[in-house]
Amino acid sequence: MNKKSLAYKNTISNFYLGDCVDILKDLNENSVDLIVTSPPYSDQRKGTYGGIHPDSYVEWFLPKSKEFFRVLKPTGTFILNIKEKVVNGERHTYVLDLIKEMRNQGWLWTEEFIWHKKNCHPGKWPNRFRDSWERLIQFNKSKNFSMYQENVMVPIGDWAKTRLKNLSETDKIRDNSKVGSGFGKNVSKWVGKEFVYPTNVLHLATESSNKSHSAAFPTSLPSWFIKLFTKENDVVLDPFLGSGTTAIASSLLGRNSIGIELLDRYFETALQRFQEETKINGVVKTKAKTNEEDIIEISQQSLLYG
Repeated sequence: MNKKSLAYKNTISNFYLGDCVDILKDLNENSVDLIVTSPPYSDQRKGTYGGIHPDSYVEWFLPKSKEFFRVLKPTGTFILNIKEKVVNGERHTYVLDLIKEMRNQGWLWTEEFIWHKKNCHPGKWPNRFRDSWERLIQFNKSKNFSMYQENVMVPIGDWAKTRLKNLSETDKIRDNSKVGSGFGKNVSKWVGKEFVYPTNVLHLATESSNKSHSAAFPTSLPSWFIKLFTKENDVVLDPFLGSGTTAIASSLLGRNSIGIELLDRYFETALQRFQEETKINGVVKTKAKTNEEDIIEISQQSLLYG
């Protein structure tokens, strides 16, 4: 197992080369605040990334989600970016099957977000159109999880200028939402507000500048969930690190991170991208079990074994 730890400001990002199931077994239980990851697509990009047949995907994933459950704090959240695959003209059910089996593991299927890819190019097949969205499924270990909704509030928008101009009587009733949404039917409470809570649809462009990975998501995607579910100095885990986007987003937001990547070329890419995009000062930190720190200069050939 290869390990390298990179420091950025007051954060540490630990990068591991290897299988996430094996590496996570050495991680303490209840030690991670947030898991954000995009596992290999089903039966796609064989030889480079993925290649798991839809019929085998659930069986392949469950040992991993078992370890995720163990290392995640009771107040933590797991965000899974995953999409279905069309097989023989219809969508395969492995995503729904996976949700069901993860619930049997003890996970709570708490929420589902939609990532709308704003810059997705048009396309079609004989019986369907191109997807311009992907799922981000939220799982938790308990109903009492950490969430900081104010961190992701959005501008109220131009519609409010006309919508709030002439309020009807029904716009002024029921002060409190019965479901805790924050406003309820009393639309008049929106007057003077500059920011409101978002919906569960995220309108974000795909990552066009990152050519080093075939399934990279934009930095803004993990950043949104990191702000929503963690605070500074919390620990974020990406067990399918890819080109390192989650680790980069975590450090830029003042969170510590753990990234695990199975393929050597993506592991090296993640390290390089992290150093370039966080502009670190050439320092690698490794923390021993005695909690003493050794600080050494980064070397392109250096690999620290944990």
